[in-house]
Amino acid sequence: MDPNSAPIPTTARALLQQDPASPTLILTTLPVPHPTPSSNEHLLRVHALALCNGELHWPKNFPPADPGAKTLVPGYDVTGTVVLAPPSSPFRPGDEVYARTKYAHTGCARDYTIAVTEELARRPKRLSWVESAAVALSAQSAWQALFVHAGLGDDVDSGLAVGKRVLVTGASGGVGVWVVQLARLAGADVVGVCGSRNADMVAALGAGEVLDYRTTSLQDWARDERKMADVVIDCSGRKALEDAWWTVRDGGVLISIVQPPELVRPYGCSEKKVRNCFFIMQPNGAQLGRITELVDAGKCHPVVDSVWRFEDFEKAYERADGGQAVGKVVLDLMMGL
Repeated sequence: MDPNSAPIPTTARALLQQDPASPTLILTTLPVPHPTPSSNEHLLRVHALALCNGELHWPKNFPPADPGAKTLVPGYDVTGTVVLAPPSSPFRPGDEVYARTKYAHTGCARDYTIAVTEELARRPKRLSWVESAAVALSAQSAWQALFVHAGLGDDVDSGLAVGKRVLVTGASGGVGVWVVQLARLAGADVVGVCGSRNADMVAALGAGEVLDYRTTSLQDWARDERKMADVVIDCSGRKALEDAWWTVRDGGVLISIVQPPELVRPYGCSEKKVRNCFFIMQPNGAQLGRITELVDAGKCHPVVDSVWRFEDFEKAYERADGGQAVGKVVLDLMMGL
């Protein structure tokens, strides 16, 4: 029986974080959510979900303004089928979609979830459900780092990245693989920083030079000013971000998706004039739709580290939080059904 054609149940499987101070999850059943009438909410049948490193610590570190406003279900990188849609929506029941949903709302680690119109896009036709789940958060984070915050135009075809040098730390991670691909697609010369075992993959994605962070001192590497980057995108934080300060040229741009760069600016770079910022990705269905076009054109693709049954969520989160994942860790909610 096709699970998408089944009647909507009253309860369904969900991962629940009972205590915001503890990352422990349980697999339980919860009531299936209902879209608010006269809203832009859609009910989705979830097919797959990508995990984010550290997301189980968010309720403690970034508590919602109203603690009772949402049930602590994790997971915000989702792909699934529209079950119910408002009349004004461009998406209809049966449409295959994906999204990065807002953290302020209950997450998507459940068989049925809610997503709003502005978060959604049609998923790429050339990808599987699992591959689609690995796109939204990572690709939009890379897109916004490059084309919103770094000043490289508003799209890969703006031409403003041509001739620029872009360096990315954590180049083999979930966001890093997209920064490499999108920067290269936009015409930039890309330098990727990662471990040696992932160097070939990062090069294949479009990095013209790959640096092993374990054996290469970025400060020493950047002593030759010709190597310095116009734009540095940090996907690692901490020591990697501190070291990245040495690689950005005077007058360049340093963007981090992990923490404010000024917090770890080394003393030797105190006089360097660098525009820098930390940002949190904002879900944007229009940008995600553009990414769908690029994926379906064969110009870029996600990287999936591993795929897990819903029942194996503990092992999946252990992998996602271990710092060694190459690309995204995905829960396949349809596996075994």
